[in-house]
Amino acid sequence: MNKRDFKFDKRADKYDDHFEGRLSRKFYELLYRYTNLSQGSKVLDVGCGTGTILKTFSEFESIEGHGIDVEMNMLKVAKKKCPNMDIRECSCENTPYEDDYFDLLTACMAYHHFPDKDSFEKEALRILKPGGKIYIADPNFPHPIRKILNFLCRNINGEFFSSDEMTERFEKQGFKHIGTYKDHYAQLVILQKTV
Repeated sequence: MNKRDFKFDKRADKYDDHFEGRLSRKFYELLYRYTNLSQGSKVLDVGCGTGTILKTFSEFESIEGHGIDVEMNMLKVAKKKCPNMDIRECSCENTPYEDDYFDLLTACMAYHHFPDKDSFEKEALRILKPGGKIYIADPNFPHPIRKILNFLCRNINGEFFSSDEMTERFEKQGFKHIGTYKDHYAQLVILQKTV
């Protein structure tokens, strides 16, 4: 997550109702369906944007919600939407949280934007509790389309991975694959910290 990504900041006030916000709903639905929340869960939404996921999670269950993003105007919307949660400007690679703090992390339509995925994966391992889970919802592009997009967009908007590629990356850090769920547009990869 850095400033070379799409300038979401300029559209923050209208994001939820515009194309990107409507498109994101497919990804939100996968998260809402498969994320296991329990009362008091400590949840960090990485790349939280306008706070929609945290707000909806709090309607399902009483959680301790945290959100980080690098776009200040998106965070302003998130703070209004989630006034009782910890919403911060912060990169995904170096967070201020204690070791073994969170029960679960989410990264929805964000992972492909992260400029240093290796550092994010290590940071996720550090701040998740043993047995904690990370839920990554990202586009589900067929192999040829993904390769073309990665060639065209790598220096503009990040890099897209298949569910198998994401799983392999996280397993190298000490995560175990729990499940993958897909539809035509979205994929959700669930991994658990085992170390």
